[in-house]
Amino acid sequence: MKFLLLAAGFLSTGLILAAPAGAQEVRETGVQQPGRVIVLSKCFQCHTDAMFRDQRQDRRAWEATIYRMIGRGALWTPEEIKLMADYLGAEYGAAAKPAAAPR
Repeated sequence: MKFLLLAAGFLSTGLILAAPAGAQEVRETGVQQPGRVIVLSKCFQCHTDAMFRDQRQDRRAWEATIYRMIGRGALWTPEEIKLMADYLGAEYGAAAKPAAAPR
């Protein structure tokens, strides 16, 4: 019985802590951008968010960076490449407002 209560406590704590982060994400952007979803799922396997915040490049330079990663073994479709380059150019371009580091 104690084990079940302990397990339920851990589960509910995890759900409580995870819910605000997801709610904030949807609130800030309305709907998640497909390019962002791909960057989070593909690029964060090897890179941290600091790499994107620190490199202020236009869309063309981000696309070149993506192709450089393909040369190193990354596997992306042409559609994923376009969505990632569009997103990174808009959010992490030279003209974009610098993003704050996550807390």
